[in-house]
Amino acid sequence: MNKKKKVLIVGNTVSDYALAKKLKTFDCDIFIAPGNSLIEDFAECVDIREDSVQQLLEFALENAVDLTVATSEIAIKNDIATLFQNNGQLIFAPSAQSAAIALSRSAAKRFLYKLKIPTPRFAIFDKSQLAVDYLKNADMPQVIRTDENSNSADRLVCTTFSSAKTFVEDLFSKDEKKVVLEDYVYGHEFTFYAVTDGYSALPLTTVANYKFMEDGNGGILTSGTGAYTPDYKVSKDIENFVMCNVVQKALQALENKGTPYLGILGVECVLQSDGQVMTLAFKPFLSDHDANAVLNLIDENLFTLFEACAIGSFADDYENIDVSNNSSVSCVISSRLEGKVIKGLELVESDILNFGIKKNKYMEYETIKGKNLVLTRTAKTLSRARKHLYEDIEVIEFDGKKYRSDICEQVENF
Repeated sequence: MNKKKKVLIVGNTVSDYALAKKLKTFDCDIFIAPGNSLIEDFAECVDIREDSVQQLLEFALENAVDLTVATSEIAIKNDIATLFQNNGQLIFAPSAQSAAIALSRSAAKRFLYKLKIPTPRFAIFDKSQLAVDYLKNADMPQVIRTDENSNSADRLVCTTFSSAKTFVEDLFSKDEKKVVLEDYVYGHEFTFYAVTDGYSALPLTTVANYKFMEDGNGGILTSGTGAYTPDYKVSKDIENFVMCNVVQKALQALENKGTPYLGILGVECVLQSDGQVMTLAFKPFLSDHDANAVLNLIDENLFTLFEACAIGSFADDYENIDVSNNSSVSCVISSRLEGKVIKGLELVESDILNFGIKKNKYMEYETIKGKNLVLTRTAKTLSRARKHLYEDIEVIEFDGKKYRSDICEQVENF
């Protein structure tokens, strides 16, 4: 009998929990660092911080871990990949140098500009007054972001000089070292995901993104409020364009620098009304709001897939990645209030992932302020997945509940 494979996941986000649940279906023993009590039903939590990469290496060695998957931006930035590789440990994660384009918005923008990949007009500043002077003549709306390209980073779409000036000054007053300004581009936002060993790459899927808090793309710009996949608005021709002209171009440039990128690479894009594609940013793994939606459609054994990338047999072992014909829709449920009891979770049939909600002394789940849950429903068609998803959302009750009601709204028979 083959012994169970041991997998260490380094990360503490919704996407890590989705990955752990998926890997568990392939009969793997899962360790997750740092993890918390909400994942203990299917994984063993390891009390090691994401930035303690030497301790994580020691744990992997002591416990004969077969494969480490690092999705944590903190761990990647601390170059966990290079440390593990230098010590003979298989790891599915990019090195800190190769992942710079996915962790730093300014690095991504310079990289895109150098490779002549179409991206919105941008400017990078390390002083408040220079940024304000630029804004005086800039086209509005402007997207203003911190340089750190993460789920928690501050971001805002400003429609007036006054609001843009206030936000920029506020960011620098918080001791931000660098701020990126970018022309807002109208169109359909999507993320194209690919799996790569640093030398060859295969497409995974394309996801339609919802980033704004309010229906109709109003309100605050977030890291994600919902998604659906496959994205029926993105044709195969457009997917091939992104694969050839963005993913492969980027991977070739990184390989030429001696910093090949190993892992899942996400490319955030906007499809404009004239059919042109603008590349906004790169992602170092699946985003929290779409992780379950993507993973639910993958028919491959993820352990085998990630291991092939880590050992260098990916190009020989895979001609494509099997993805089911099903469809998935996800929605983020937020709360305006903290400490409110969440009712109805036991009645929900959709997949549920949470952003850190906790149980009170009566063993009832209570809200945190901000994002609380991601619900994902998978079905034969997008329309059916959407219908059942929103039925489940209605079952969940708590004071201050907030979610977008228009995710995948226009889909009919897809």
